Amino acid sequence: MKKIKINKQAFSDWSYIVFGTFLTGFGISVFMNPARLAPGGVSGLGTIIYHVIEDKTGKTMELGLIMLFLSVPIYLLGLAVFGKEFGIRTLAGTLLLSVSTYIFDSIFPYGILDYSKESSLWLCTLFTGLTNGVGIGLVMRTGSNTGGTDIIAQILARYTPLGLGNALLFVDGTIIFASTFIFGIENALYSIVVSITISLIIDRVIVPFGTNYAKTVYIISPHINEIGEYILKTMNRSGTIVPARGLFSGQEKDMLMTVIPKKDLTKLTRCVKNVDPNAFLVIQDTYHVLGEGYQPLEVVADSKDVSQS
Repeated sequence: MKKIKINKQAFSDWSYIVFGTFLTGFGISVFMNPARLAPGGVSGLGTIIYHVIEDKTGKTMELGLIMLFLSVPIYLLGLAVFGKEFGIRTLAGTLLLSVSTYIFDSIFPYGILDYSKESSLWLCTLFTGLTNGVGIGLVMRTGSNTGGTDIIAQILARYTPLGLGNALLFVDGTIIFASTFIFGIENALYSIVVSITISLIIDRVIVPFGTNYAKTVYIISPHINEIGEYILKTMNRSGTIVPARGLFSGQEKDMLMTVIPKKDLTKLTRCVKNVDPNAFLVIQDTYHVLGEGYQPLEVVADSKDVSQS
């Protein structure tokens, strides 16, 4: 009988994606939506729509379905703009988050707390940040994401002077601002706390990779050409091979320098590990990347202050 080979890395990645999306869906259904918190993202926008429908008609529509109706068109827009960069894992993350939210809404239709108490609002703020931060962080560790407004932010970053971080802040800030007219300013302030908590926790979950816009990676290895092929053909990125000389040994060697989006760092480090486990890597945070494949040079060059874009 032929043995079935299991790709351990793929199994691990999909486990992170499934568990991460379900943990996030649990937090949205049990803590965020019942407490009327909208800390940005498709889930925040969906929560606003959910309660507007409920308050206006007295009827409810499943939050998971609202998120699905919002997420699929955004995903298709991302697919049209970025092409195959938005692959099956991003689609899976998008769909699984909507499905998990729908499932937990069905299991806990009225949540698990007395949401009229102020202490419950604080608990919801804390645990929304915790569950969403850990859940989304686990998904991001695989090089995937849950789609949604992140895609809109990426499009804004490509076609406007805004960097990705500022674009995300703008999109989520707009949703939080809109929530003040539906839930009041107090809940909007709680939502800001949730958003900050999620960002901080994601940063810890995907350590050592961090959460900045891009990374500059320096690689020293005898197998630079093979690693470079992966960067060019699989990641659709480029790089520069720089002649170098060891300070101690005096030996001549090549060093590969490449700049990649933060979400691709996991893919690159895995490639390097598989090709040359003894390779030497230096990874630096990169806050501004101009040129082909990133922010257009002319857009930033024409702005008043490059450091603020």
